[in-house]
Amino acid sequence: MEFYILTIVLIFILLILLYVYDVKIKSLKSFVKVEEAKFNKLTQKYPENTKICEAMLEKLQNTDVKIEEDKEKDTCLYIALTNKIIIANVRDSYTRIQTIAHETLHSIQPKKMLIFNFAYSNIYLLYFAIATLLIAIKVLPANYVFLNIMLILSYVQYFVRSYLENDAMIKAKFLAKQYMEDTKISEKEEINSIIESYDKLNNIGIKMVNFDLFLKTITKTFIMMVVIYIRTKI
Repeated sequence: MEFYILTIVLIFILLILLYVYDVKIKSLKSFVKVEEAKFNKLTQKYPENTKICEAMLEKLQNTDVKIEEDKEKDTCLYIALTNKIIIANVRDSYTRIQTIAHETLHSIQPKKMLIFNFAYSNIYLLYFAIATLLIAIKVLPANYVFLNIMLILSYVQYFVRSYLENDAMIKAKFLAKQYMEDTKISEKEEINSIIESYDKLNNIGIKMVNFDLFLKTITKTFIMMVVIYIRTKI
């Protein structure tokens, strides 16, 4: 009975969030495609990604960060343990200025929280994998106590990660605008048009990122719940 109640509650919550967050992946992809056609030529006038990153870090007074460009990667990343920004293959994307701004902003976030997020994320994944496996092979009892622990861990994981991401996502457009205004490569009207597009993109993207973070945590919880339920029936 507990399994069915929890399943219904989880499905209900996901449906509500899908409606409230208005998650539309196709809309986001089509929007980016249209906007890239409009703004790619404008943003391609700007320097190489590493130069943009250096200028932004200087503005943030955080110049000790290492910068590495890896064109094999699809996602930019800031690594707190090594204090390094890895810039992915974003040279041809009009969003690259805001994307780089996002990662530089991660570099000035509280180091304690960044390191905690890194360590906790790994502990969280290890607990999920090990506890689920041990329950499945009958080393641990099929007990909903482990599920409750997973729910608590998932809440903390979502809370910390969403704070870090939201903080960087919200501030990124402002840093991108400051950078473009300082370089004076684009006219004021062009900069305003690009920032307006970033605004529209963020309105869709921020909601999707938060929903995705929640979905990843709740999926792991549901998988453990299914394993526990199957064990109780065997």
